[in-house]
Parts: sequence; structure tokens; C-alpha cells
Amino acid sequence: MHRVLILVEGQTEERFVKSILQPHLSAFDFHVEPKIVTTKRVKSGPDFRGGVTSFGKVEYDIRLLLRDTNAALITTMLDYYGLPNDFPAQRQLRGNNSHDKAKELEIALENHFQAAPRFLAYLMVHEFEALLFSAPNVLAQVMNDPSAGTHLQRIRASFPTPEHINDDPVTKPSARVLSRFPGYQKVLHGPNTLNRIGLATIRRECGHFNEWVAKLEHVGST
Repeated sequence: MHRVLILVEGQTEERFVKSILQPHLSAFDFHVEPKIVTTKRVKSGPDFRGGVTSFGKVEYDIRLLLRDTNAALITTMLDYYGLPNDFPAQRQLRGNNSHDKAKELEIALENHFQAAPRFLAYLMVHEFEALLFSAPNVLAQVMNDPSAGTHLQRIRASFPTPEHINDDPVTKPSARVLSRFPGYQKVLHGPNTLNRIGLATIRRECGHFNEWVAKLEHVGST
């Protein structure tokens, strides 16, 4: 069985990988292992993990994972929104929209490490909470406020796909969720909602995410 290491942004993404991606991808003959980004290393005691504060810290983690010669692939699951400006090509993006820019950054990351085909970059457009809008009514049910489904569906209908919901600090996906549900807890409610929505629906609604999963499936079949 192949091993694939996924550098993730935090505990929410870690839970998502373990509870949703791993069961699906095991059918393709490999095991995925989420690894949370290290934000601060200490000489004694556990390191601080979660969140992307600089490219240097992400680069260190990726290079560390690439040293694992038993891993068939190293990939990432990081938010495009709020990505630090020191990421490769971040200051020279030419795309007309966030999807194109995210793909530019993914290519720049892969070129930076020159580790293809063992390294596959993936950035969530714009962030993890976009996936929740794959089925807004399910999120409303998880938050025990079914009446909010209409409001969330109206937001979803305003964009071509959940991944198009914009990256403004006030109107990014997570801000919209918190505005309606102040009690929303990302680590708890995020994965629970996506478990109910199901991977098939998420892939149908979120094209960029689907492309990444399809690439992972291909790795497992080779």
C-alpha cells in the first residue's frame, strides 16, 4: 500500500483527511497521513502547530516530509486565502481570478521544490469553509438552525461554485458562516458537516478540489 503525506493547515483539515479522504482513498491502494504545519519549534516540549505564518516554515515542513523515501507522494492542503506574500510567485501573479492565481502558486511551489512527481501542491480556494457551501442546508442542520438554509443557499447561488465565494475578510466563506452562526467551531462543525454532505457532493460542487482528489486517486493506481 502506498503512503501519501498531506501537509495540512490545522486540526480541522487533519480530521477531514482522516475521516473523509482516507476511507475513500484506501480503495486506491494507499494510506494518507495528515501532517499539521509547524508554526513554532521549541527546544523542549511539543512544537506549536497550525496556521501558515510564513513560507519558510512551510518549506521546512515540506522538505522534512520529502526526506521520507517511503512516501509515494507529498502534497499540501492549505488555504489560498491569507497566504503569506513570501510564497513563491505570490507577488507576480497574473491570473484574472483566484482559481487561476491558486493554480499559478501551485505550479510555483512544485517548481520551487523540483521534486515532481513526488510533490503535488494543492491550495483550497479560498479556504476550508468553502467546502461547506457544497450543501448549505446540511450546514444549517448541523448548526441546529434549519431556517438558515435559505439564507446560506442564497449566498451559494450568488456564485458559480462554492470555491468562487470571495476572499474579502468580511465576505470570505468562514466570515459568512460565523456571521450566521457565532457558535460555529471549525474543528467540530466543519468535518461533521462535510461527513454528512459526502465526498461525492463536495467533488461535484468544487472543481478545483475534485481535480486534486482525482490526482491522488491516480497516484494510488500507478
